[in-house]
Amino acid sequence: MAKLKRAVKSVYDESKIKTLSSLEHIRLRTGMYIGRLGDGSNPDDGIYILVKEVIDNSVDEFIMGAGNKILVTVKDGSVRIRDYGRGIPLGKVIDCVSTINTGAKYNDEVFQFSVGLNGVGTKAVNALSASFRVVSYRDGRFFEAYFERGKLKNSREDSAGREKNGLLVEFTPDPEIFPEYEYTMEFLEKRMWAYACLNSGLSIVLNGTEYKADKGLMDLLSSEVGQVALYDLGWYRGDRIEFAFTHTNNYGEEHFSFVNGQFTSDGGTHLSAFREGFYKAVNEYFQASWKSEDVREGVAAAVAIKLQNPLFESQTKNKLGNAEIRPWILQEVKRGVDEFLRKNPTAAKKLQEKIVASEKLRTELNVVKKEAKEAARKIELKIPNLRDCKFHLGDGPRGELSMVFLTEGQSAAGSMVSSRDVNTQAIFSLRGKVENMYGKRQSAIYKNEELYNLMMALGIENEVENLRYSKIIIATDADYDGFHIRNLLLTFFLTYFEELVTQGRVFILETPLFRVRTKKETRYCYNVRERDEAVKALGVSSEVTRFKGLGEISPQEFGRFIGLDMRIVKVDIQVLSGIPELLGFFMGKNTPERRDFIMQNLVAEL
Repeated sequence: MAKLKRAVKSVYDESKIKTLSSLEHIRLRTGMYIGRLGDGSNPDDGIYILVKEVIDNSVDEFIMGAGNKILVTVKDGSVRIRDYGRGIPLGKVIDCVSTINTGAKYNDEVFQFSVGLNGVGTKAVNALSASFRVVSYRDGRFFEAYFERGKLKNSREDSAGREKNGLLVEFTPDPEIFPEYEYTMEFLEKRMWAYACLNSGLSIVLNGTEYKADKGLMDLLSSEVGQVALYDLGWYRGDRIEFAFTHTNNYGEEHFSFVNGQFTSDGGTHLSAFREGFYKAVNEYFQASWKSEDVREGVAAAVAIKLQNPLFESQTKNKLGNAEIRPWILQEVKRGVDEFLRKNPTAAKKLQEKIVASEKLRTELNVVKKEAKEAARKIELKIPNLRDCKFHLGDGPRGELSMVFLTEGQSAAGSMVSSRDVNTQAIFSLRGKVENMYGKRQSAIYKNEELYNLMMALGIENEVENLRYSKIIIATDADYDGFHIRNLLLTFFLTYFEELVTQGRVFILETPLFRVRTKKETRYCYNVRERDEAVKALGVSSEVTRFKGLGEISPQEFGRFIGLDMRIVKVDIQVLSGIPELLGFFMGKNTPERRDFIMQNLVAEL
């Protein structure tokens, strides 16, 4: 038997021990602080997190009663933010933007309701910017500091004249960290609107356009549901909680929940208490005993609370864990809902009609579900075409990493099964194109064997809350058939399980279109531009392969595309009210109109 070769010994002494400064660590481990880098094509990309971190501080000033206007300018990849709060004490400006764990967020007298309690935010912006300038104005004087990649270059203090108190921050993301980026104004506009709705009375001006919401969450929910609301929106605002609600004819529930201005995509104890209070208030008002699923079917609601010491279940702050808040939220929600129903009898009548209709539909649907479950049990004990993973949602930290790939055919699934992480990655193989479910009743998906198997694989055939995976990733070929299958699956999710999309659970897998290689090097390219750059770098004699489908990628290669460097894009909804029109256009019966659109917009890509 051949002896195993031992690794070559390296010198391990005091010289190998490194101590990084706070900002050096941020630059080296960027993902720990801002998540994904990206290029600006996704609203969760790092360049938007940089903007958020600065504006969050300005909003905190407004919450504490200092300044009601924030000016934001985005031009040529650079950002300028000016607020009119209290400004940073002049002697601490440099420390507050460059030294980790330095700030006033730890002092309840200065900041009572804040999410950013780790003292990192603005420091990360500084460290990840090619240039960073901060100016604090206080009581007729100012202090200015200028940094490059987190390193102080110069500073000065002088008279501010008549300049109002507040803070000015200017930064340009570092091209060494973000090699190719561009701010998408649509994403920024939506973010500014959310800030305005969560902070009634605050004016945010982005490149000259003002965002202001006098009715807070009522304005936010109204912009989301548009004309599909079945009755006038209910709205309640207290000292520590605000919520708005209505019903639509959509399936499932739709909630937008916030804690101290932070969007909690996975809800938490505040959302659970709101749902319970809403259900009890409705039953008590109508003196009924409806089931909670009938009361909440089709509900669209937004709820925001203020909390001094929020406890989140993870670093991403997407789920609140404070159990002690349930009693007061439940009681205040009951009071607010009851007050709305008594003052709005027309809305109360429409709500009652909606609940009765939902109760009838649920009874009919239960019969269909029972038949589908019995049929599935006769065919096979296990879910067909599912290669499951070991850990699922609810199984602790490993479960939070779980994902399921929805792919087409056995060849693509085979490559993925061979290269996946069996602990956290599951594969569900579709048998060709699923049925177009646009415009069909919910019972139809339970009569469709393929879709019912998919629902069982995901664990959502009875309740969306039973979802078994943290991420649902659509992985189809990068051709017309693959795009069609992708659209059919998105139609399925957006029509019947819309909340999975709004919760950020549904993604698209990006796989390379080209492989450019020589004997010494191989590069994988996701578009024509990357292919051309690779050919130029490696030489015209390099071999270029065009992947026509996922099945053509070997298991050895596929491993890198679903591993640590996996590229996925979250399916994002700008406004809920636009979904019916969007699905109607792409998946409805308007074939001539859709054909003309494709001819006008896609022919140039052929």
